[in-house]
Amino acid sequence: MSEPQVITLGCRLNTYESEVMRRHAREAGLDDAVIINTCAVTGEAVRQAAQTIRRLRRERPNARIIVTGCAAQTEPERFAEMAEVDHVIGNAEKMKAETFAGLSIADGERVQVNDIMGVRETALHMIDGFGSRTRAYVQIQNGCDHRCTFCIIPFGRGPSRSVAAGEVVAQARALIEKGYAEIVLTGVDITSYGRDLPGTATLGKLVRQVLKLVPELKRLRLSSIDQVEADEDLMIALRDEERLMPHLHLSLQAGDDLTLKRMKRRHLRADAIAFCEKARALRPDVVFGADLIAGFPTETDQMFQNSYRIVDECGLTYLHVFPFSARRGTPAARMPQVNGAIVKERAAKLRDKGNIVLASYLQSQRGRVVDVLIESDGKGRTPQFAEVSFAKDDRRGEAGAIVRTEITGANAQQLVGEARA
Repeated sequence: MSEPQVITLGCRLNTYESEVMRRHAREAGLDDAVIINTCAVTGEAVRQAAQTIRRLRRERPNARIIVTGCAAQTEPERFAEMAEVDHVIGNAEKMKAETFAGLSIADGERVQVNDIMGVRETALHMIDGFGSRTRAYVQIQNGCDHRCTFCIIPFGRGPSRSVAAGEVVAQARALIEKGYAEIVLTGVDITSYGRDLPGTATLGKLVRQVLKLVPELKRLRLSSIDQVEADEDLMIALRDEERLMPHLHLSLQAGDDLTLKRMKRRHLRADAIAFCEKARALRPDVVFGADLIAGFPTETDQMFQNSYRIVDECGLTYLHVFPFSARRGTPAARMPQVNGAIVKERAAKLRDKGNIVLASYLQSQRGRVVDVLIESDGKGRTPQFAEVSFAKDDRRGEAGAIVRTEITGANAQQLVGEARA
């Protein structure tokens, strides 16, 4: 039996939302639909979305192509002008069952993109499954109230709004009952969680509440955090809760103070370094990932070197490197731009550095015994999210199992492990 196809581009929140749309489209009878859930974080992401749409039209000439996500929200006219596209729907509309029910009608509206800045609530959608029993995502927040000068995402997602803690706990419990071993709390700016809720809700309090009220949950993981907004309860949870995974992905963006100021970030390089030192003192086995932008407008060689050096000064392990991409409508697009070749060169240097620090970390894990969450095809993830490939496939267990594993080797990208009896 055919069912809607969903192509997810971009962040973990999109992964969660794609499952909501898959269910809505299935219930609306849109079995011939291909839904492309786009990303707008860079100009390249938008270009890739358009490229994906053209490819899908060639592969499925009779399918109904529905484009949504952040790129559709911020540039609806671009996708509406594409002959390959049947419908364009916004980020708020994509989460509503009635949107897809309307698309099932022959004369359904082609473009449905409303003002996202007027959205004030985020409803939690209960998801039945994610295609495997490994990890699932729970949306706890959406939108962003900050205005970083390079970022278009607030205009794609709207203002920050939180999901009530009781709903998050209920979703987590339901997923655990279905067999998931790991849950990822996700959103656009999850460290802003709770500011729009009654009382004194924070991300850290939510984390501790989920772990307390869902004792069967084996692993809880966080998506990207803004380290300057990490609350004390989050740090206590990192210290005391073994089920909170020791892997924090930080929204750093740069390691130079003037660049950070021009980005309109809320921290200095010293703040980032101090956070990593504090987190490591509380949880010695914690590892850090980080987003870093190369070639931000006005960035000099020295400013870039400050960003390069922060990799070691923070002790980063996983780097997500973005060559600066001017997004129309953002203040950074009007600043003096760095030469494109230099941007590309600096991004390459940061990626090379990322490969070096990752390889070094992986080599340091040789001989350790860790619990690995099995994913598929003889591979799994450690609590620090390092990928493990198993030497003896017949002992690795099924997807979703947590297997005690000895790390017997490592290459540049992953560990090699052997399940222990």
